[in-house]
Amino acid sequence: MSTERKRITVSGIAVDVVRKDIKNAHLAVYPPHGRVRIAAPLRMSDRSIRLLAVTKLAWIRKNRKRIEQQPREAPREYVNGESHYFQGRRYRLRVIEASGKHRVELKNGRYMILHVHRGASTASKDRTMREWYREQVKALAGPLFAKWAPVVGAEPAQWGVKVMRTKWGSCNHKAGNIWLNLELAKKPPRCLEYIIVHELVHLLEHTHNARFVAYMDRFMPNWKARRTELNAMPVRHEEWTY
Repeated sequence: MSTERKRITVSGIAVDVVRKDIKNAHLAVYPPHGRVRIAAPLRMSDRSIRLLAVTKLAWIRKNRKRIEQQPREAPREYVNGESHYFQGRRYRLRVIEASGKHRVELKNGRYMILHVHRGASTASKDRTMREWYREQVKALAGPLFAKWAPVVGAEPAQWGVKVMRTKWGSCNHKAGNIWLNLELAKKPPRCLEYIIVHELVHLLEHTHNARFVAYMDRFMPNWKARRTELNAMPVRHEEWTY
């Protein structure tokens, strides 16, 4: 796909502009620092792009403020007593060094036990935790896709779980593929369920227009409350790049 990139400044705010072979312009504000990005059709003029940013300036400022105020998890060191989350609940980490396969288990509803080899690096512990979270999302999401695909009337060609820097989920509506952020394992299951419905609806309508909102209102009347809950929760502490 042909793309053109540039940066403009609107009222002191830097806006990254990416021209693509798309039909409609899309404006987004990304964590962790409120980066603003406009994806615009190749034919869209510089003046029209700037006008879009100016007319949406209040929305941009509102969302940048929300992102700046969003709580963040402390950097993870994977040591005893550290707090970790699963399905919206906080667990205290216990690290057990022993031979055998690296693994994670929950105990007594209070502890997350990380089994690793003696002297395992922080990076190795992080990989073990991420893989465990990935598997938990897969286990939770399977039944939810089976539940909601018939309701929405759309089924993904395939779906998967991966590390995602800027979104809770994504949908390639042409290929029919859906991706879920493995960080959703840390959030209440109702938040994962909301994202799954959200992405399934994108198979019907790929933009966030009135038709998309109408679908969401029909299938999940409380979706806005779930979205608010999800976006208010702590996010992983990372210096994200794009």
